[in-house]
Order: sequence, then structure tokens, then C-alpha cells
Amino acid sequence: MGNSCNPAFMMIGARIGNTTFKSYFKNFGLTEKTGIDLAGEATGIFHSDSSFNEVELATASFGQRFKVTPIQMITAISSCVNGGYLNQPYFVSKIIDDNGNVVQSFDPLTKRQVISEETSNTVASMLEQVVSTGTGKNAYIKGYRIGGKTGTSEKIDEKNEEGVADKRISSFCGIAPADDPQIAILLLMDEPEVDQVTGGL
Repeated sequence: MGNSCNPAFMMIGARIGNTTFKSYFKNFGLTEKTGIDLAGEATGIFHSDSSFNEVELATASFGQRFKVTPIQMITAISSCVNGGYLNQPYFVSKIIDDNGNVVQSFDPLTKRQVISEETSNTVASMLEQVVSTGTGKNAYIKGYRIGGKTGTSEKIDEKNEEGVADKRISSFCGIAPADDPQIAILLLMDEPEVDQVTGGL
């Protein structure tokens, strides 16, 4: 994970298999709306059962050839490090009146546990290594325990004149503190105009 090694993710995907991979993809909320308190939320786009073959599994294993929304992505990532719980995101935590009295409060809603707390702790530790020694080292700050993951995704439906998908989305998701995550942030750059398009940059 620290080296963002696509062949390794492909091998892991092959070991997991199509059915289990798709099951986790769904359980992490990536095929449904999150239910966030905003109008116009979209759902993700993933392969149908009939089109999800070995090649699609391989590319999906390193994050290509499907679409998710940013709020779906950060919600799923948060569940990877918060003990394994998929929570419904929301903007408004409480409504107060002019005198500071709470008129209405909104409590966090846990939808389901996707992974065990032990696995969640392992993932958080791996994400910290991404920042301390891997592709996310630009996010390293001395004295802070930061975890994260870089991402570089092709926009396969936007091709150049030669028919090559040459447009990219670069991303970085950070969590802190890595040993007890309280904050998650997702940075996305849509078609950045730099020489080397990577999430680590």
C-alpha cells in the first residue's frame, strides 16, 4: 500500500474473487447514496454481475473503471479506520435558536459494521506508513501521526484524438491521528495540468 503498487492490489483482488470483492464494494456503501442531508446526491456506477469478469476485477482492485462520488469515497475510507463502521454522513449536527438553545440535534447513524475493529486498526497503521515512508510522504508533518492514501484515476470516458484516456483525477485522502482517527479529509484535483499527474504530488 505504501508504494501504491497496482500489481499487488490485482493479486489481492484475484485471491478475494469477484463475489467477495463486489460484496465488500457494496457493504462500504459505494453502490448506494450515503443519505447525506443535501439534495441531488448521486449514486456510484459499478459493473453489472455479467460484465464483472477477471479483467474488470483486476482494474477495480486498484481503483479503476468504476465511479464513486467524493462523499461515498470519504465515507467508505472513514469506515476503514473508525473501527469498521459505515456511518451516514451529515452536515448539520444541531440547530440552535437565537438564545443558544438546541432546537434539534442530529445523532450519528451507524448503518453497519463492514470490517472488524482489528482489521480497521491494521488499515490505519498501513495508511500511516503510506505517509511516513510511501507515496503520501508530502503529507508528513513531524510530531503528528497522519495516515493517508494517494490516488490517480484515468477518466476512461474522456479520450484524446488518438482514442487514449489521457485525462486524470488525482486524489489524496488523509486521516489523523492515525492511532485514533478523528479527522478525515479528501483532496481531489480534476484534470490537473502538471507534468506528472499523481495523488502523491
